[in-house]
Amino acid sequence: MGLSWMAWTGPTAAFFICIALAIAYMGVLEWKNPGGAPRRGILTLNTTRGDRLFISILGSAFIHLAWLGVMGTPLWGGVVLSVIYTWLVFKWV
Repeated sequence: MGLSWMAWTGPTAAFFICIALAIAYMGVLEWKNPGGAPRRGILTLNTTRGDRLFISILGSAFIHLAWLGVMGTPLWGGVVLSVIYTWLVFKWV
C-alpha cells in the first residue's frame, strides 16, 4: 500500500523535493553564517533568510491556487510567477 493513498505524481514529488532542498540549503547557510543577517525591508520588519523563505513558500502556494482557480492547468505560468515573486521577496523583504 505504501503512499498510494496520496496519489503521488511526478510534479508532486518534484514540489516536495524542491521544498526539502530549499530547507536543507537554508540549514547549510545557517550553519555557515548563524543569524541569517536580519535586515529591514519593504515591510519595515526585521526578517532573516528563514522568514523570507517562509513568506515566499506561502505566497507561492497562494499564487498557484489563484492560477488554478483563474487559468486552470497547466501551472507553468504559476511557476514563473512564483519564481519572480520569490526573487522579489529575497531582494526587497
